[in-house]
Amino acid sequence: MNTKGFTEIETSIETPNDVSQTEKPLKSKPITPNRVDINVLKSKLQETESKELKKNVVLLTSLVLGLGILGIYLSL
Repeated sequence: MNTKGFTEIETSIETPNDVSQTEKPLKSKPITPNRVDINVLKSKLQETESKELKKNVVLLTSLVLGLGILGIYLSL
């Protein structure tokens, strides 16, 4: 069984021979952020607002209906 210590570890770092040549990046096209259409954002906002409005209307009508039924029940 051979045990190697820290003294036997060789650290040899070789430098490349073609240091003068610069490597091209993998992506030559610069990264530009995608543009967002304001009309698309407005339509998404209107869809979410209409869903919330429908939910609120349903909740409010059920609350009013429940209070009306409770009032009729307690008056009898």
